[in-house]
Amino acid sequence: MSSSILERFENKYKKHQVVDVRSGDTVKVHQKIREGNKDRVQVFQGLVIRTDRVKSHTNRITVRRLASGIGVEKSFLLHSPLVIKIEITKRSKVRRNYLSYMKTLTGKATRLSGIDFDKEAANKIEEVVAPEVKSETPEPETTATDEAK
Repeated sequence: MSSSILERFENKYKKHQVVDVRSGDTVKVHQKIREGNKDRVQVFQGLVIRTDRVKSHTNRITVRRLASGIGVEKSFLLHSPLVIKIEITKRSKVRRNYLSYMKTLTGKATRLSGIDFDKEAANKIEEVVAPEVKSETPEPETTATDEAK
């Protein structure tokens, strides 16, 4: 019983589809930032060094980038309403889920060997079409005499 309640709660807040992000991907994360009474979109581009809880509504990625020579890491919940869009710009060959060794590397050593992938297919998210709601007022029925007129 409790699992069905949890599943209903998770499905309520889950996005219908998210981009398949893996460790080793270079991504651009578009995040909504609220400053006072204004909203703006901030883009954070970097390397995905960790993916957590992939099948859950608490799916999280950790993105790392260098900003003015200092490593900056941010974690994003993929199903959060504040994460507007995620674009995969590069996919690299890695054999781990958590790339903690990237923190110690600098310069050319941080390069990962890229692999070919279809950017359009990887970044494609299908829109969910809402089912048509039947109106509750019945349509006027036509009779054979109306069709003859």
